[in-house]
Amino acid sequence: MGELYPPIEPYETGMLDVGDGNLIYWEVCGNPDGKPALVVHGGPGSGCGTSARRYFDPNRYRVVLFDQRGCGRSTPHASDPATDMRCNTTWHLVADMERLREHLGIDRWLLYGGSWGSTLVLAYAEQHPQHVSKIVIPSVTTTRQSEINWLYRGVGRFFPVQWERFLEGAPAGTPRDGDIVAAYARLLGHPDTAVREKATADWCAWEDAVLSGETGGTFNPYGDRPPAARLAFVRICTHYFSHGAWLQEGVLLREAGRLAGIPGVLIHGRLDMGGPLQTAWELHRAWPNSELIVVESAGHLSTSATRTHVLRALDGFAAAEN
Repeated sequence: MGELYPPIEPYETGMLDVGDGNLIYWEVCGNPDGKPALVVHGGPGSGCGTSARRYFDPNRYRVVLFDQRGCGRSTPHASDPATDMRCNTTWHLVADMERLREHLGIDRWLLYGGSWGSTLVLAYAEQHPQHVSKIVIPSVTTTRQSEINWLYRGVGRFFPVQWERFLEGAPAGTPRDGDIVAAYARLLGHPDTAVREKATADWCAWEDAVLSGETGGTFNPYGDRPPAARLAFVRICTHYFSHGAWLQEGVLLREAGRLAGIPGVLIHGRLDMGGPLQTAWELHRAWPNSELIVVESAGHLSTSATRTHVLRALDGFAAAEN
């Protein structure tokens, strides 16, 4: 159960000029004549990985992956303090996705993405529903301020020691009820390399703590990343979340009616500490044509049961007429 397709390599790659001095890396795998699908990675700032390719039947899908601005193989990289972040927002990324679709000559594509990726999937789909055929989302988020507050404050009631350390890593004088995310964003813009590196380590330690019930402490999904990737991830995360992802509070749920006619599958772990099930439920209620699958034993990270549901959804959509 949950066995992925064999590893595959891209048959085409490129760097797309999306303006503002940014080039985004993209790749295409699978069948050139298959059903188009776009993988939208999480983070924000994580970059696309090779494992995401393996959720798609390579004989039936034309799978497109890309690194969002500032991360992965895209340039300039956010780990460089000289990289200007002002042109790195949710709406810049939505525009990049649309430009990539046009560049590849795709009319409509399936969208797949979880966690932050699901927020970006929804933002794109609500702006360009005519170009979206299907949607599959594991670990649903909409990046409301209430969700950001939960992840960086509310869930601390379950990890009080680790949350105290997270607060202590913020600039001196940051109040317990203050904007910790914005405080860390300022640290990531500090001219001192040591200050930026410590803030990155402290941020990742908190992110890993939230997932510790799933990892059992055997690995650190955030802290174990290579230094440049880790720094870019934290810089981009704090930049996005300190600005509420440039989304009006709750707008993706309010505008979910724009997804009417687009079949979608939402897959969410009941034990997800970082992104409680409530958001997935609210989206399901607001989105006609959506199916919500609650995975009883899963959290935020993928499990065998989660993978089984994702594969089943993608295989089912591959077999569909449209």
